[in-house]
Amino acid sequence: MFIQTKPGDTATELEFFPTEKVHENGPLAVAREEAAKISPLAARLYEIEGVAAVTLTADSIVIVKTDVRDWTSIRTEIFSAIVAHFNSGDPAVNDDAEGEEPGEFDAEVIDQIKDLLSTRIVPAVTQSGGDVSFHSYKNGKLFLKFQGPAFSMLTGIQNMLRHYIPEITAVLDYRESLPKPGLKTPEGIAIRKLLEEKVNPSIAAHGGRITLVDLQKDRAYVRLDGGCQGCGMADVTLKQGVAVEIQNLVPSITEVLDVTDHADGTNPYYQPS
Repeated sequence: MFIQTKPGDTATELEFFPTEKVHENGPLAVAREEAAKISPLAARLYEIEGVAAVTLTADSIVIVKTDVRDWTSIRTEIFSAIVAHFNSGDPAVNDDAEGEEPGEFDAEVIDQIKDLLSTRIVPAVTQSGGDVSFHSYKNGKLFLKFQGPAFSMLTGIQNMLRHYIPEITAVLDYRESLPKPGLKTPEGIAIRKLLEEKVNPSIAAHGGRITLVDLQKDRAYVRLDGGCQGCGMADVTLKQGVAVEIQNLVPSITEVLDVTDHADGTNPYYQPS
């Protein structure tokens, strides 16, 4: 089997394209704790050390890795696991898990979303040098992929989508749909509370917002959105302000790393700034 790869939106994301269809009803983000029940393919991939998240699309498998291993060492194991899965004859997603896929009503909403994105939203966003695309929709939550300055237009995008499609309750960055067990730890909950109650109110006047993306061992990964994205003072704000607050609250955190796409075509995800 020939498998092509394409870099993802972050340095820790890589998309694998086998020569066979993966999951027609995708994209489907499969959490580690649900993989054994939902997806034999995802379960096999989670057996590889360093695989942090698996999303199945119609034609590809999107893998997010931890910072424990680099792609050079983990890529071959992922190739082998994908080939072994398709040779086994097992389904990518178990039949009894299909009931969790979007029903006919959700499918209609998704069609409306894609139409609105292509006819109204994407043309407006591309004029600003950015781009936005559909990722997934579940239980009223719409997850989109933002590129370049598109995220700064989130409020306007959400207002337009919810005006025409009232079934949408929230519009979120697609990374919010990926499994992030670190966010559910006591330390992760404490940091999120700090950001929401103390840090974000102080930078709201500048249109900025800081989100905890994940917590892995002694590292906290944050994303700077809105007015903070691309700001020349973002590094100072992070290192002299936010990082200090987080480390004072959780002394076990030794590094606070910026995962923000501060420039078109570059995203230092999980890389020290």
